[in-house]
Amino acid sequence: MRKLKFDYEMKLSFSAPVSDHRFQLRCVPATGPRQQVVDVEVVLEPHIEPDRSIDSFDSIVLTGLIAPPHDTFGYTVTGIAFVDTEHTKPEPYKPLYRFNTPLTTPGEAVEALIGLCRTRVGGLGEGTSDVDRAQQIMHEVYRAFVYTPGSTTIRTTAEQALAQRRGVCQDYAHVMLSVCRALGLTARYIAGLLCGEGATHAWVEVYHNGRWIGLDPTHDRMVDDTYITLAHGRDYRDCMLDIGIFSSQGQVEQRQWVNASVHEQRI
Repeated sequence: MRKLKFDYEMKLSFSAPVSDHRFQLRCVPATGPRQQVVDVEVVLEPHIEPDRSIDSFDSIVLTGLIAPPHDTFGYTVTGIAFVDTEHTKPEPYKPLYRFNTPLTTPGEAVEALIGLCRTRVGGLGEGTSDVDRAQQIMHEVYRAFVYTPGSTTIRTTAEQALAQRRGVCQDYAHVMLSVCRALGLTARYIAGLLCGEGATHAWVEVYHNGRWIGLDPTHDRMVDDTYITLAHGRDYRDCMLDIGIFSSQGQVEQRQWVNASVHEQRI
């Protein structure tokens, strides 16, 4: 078990004032099968007390309306997570994670990777687990990409990213989900935080023996106690950390700044 102090901050700047700004946030980690979250504080700017609910994937959702004109929007989330991956608690099986979405539907490039992974997995022999198979897939996804910030967008599909062989953690996760599902593994997308300084991260979990086991294809390693889950779902769209709509006079450009800080503390 590790005790992780987290500080996640997002700032959005508008080129002109906006109003009637409705937002939806999945930026607060919830206590779950592998983590216990305490001392959480959320501060929004402009100041507002958001409504809080739980979505169908058990992620915390904050919603609200900022009616007056404003040219910035942001939030800070701080707290402590006790993460214990070794003793992850069981969860009910959900078959929806076996099926692809528009972001993970394979095309020619992903089908070729599926064929390669099928051969690798087939060579493992009898007695191998779903996690063993998922690890082979993870290795191949890692080899297939060059990590390249700015090479994709939030709308890029697994097929588009793999075809150019460049992407970021979201793309690695989408491709791995596509291959896992094609080979009969139940897999889901995770959005979260990783120990250190930087941005948010994404990885994959595979269902095995009643528990979700995490694998990080971007770093080609198993998920351990240095990872904090923010949200999970079928793909990125189920786990969007912040989304909103607003009114404005004319076209408005947006600039986003994000910083995630996670550091271990002694228990």
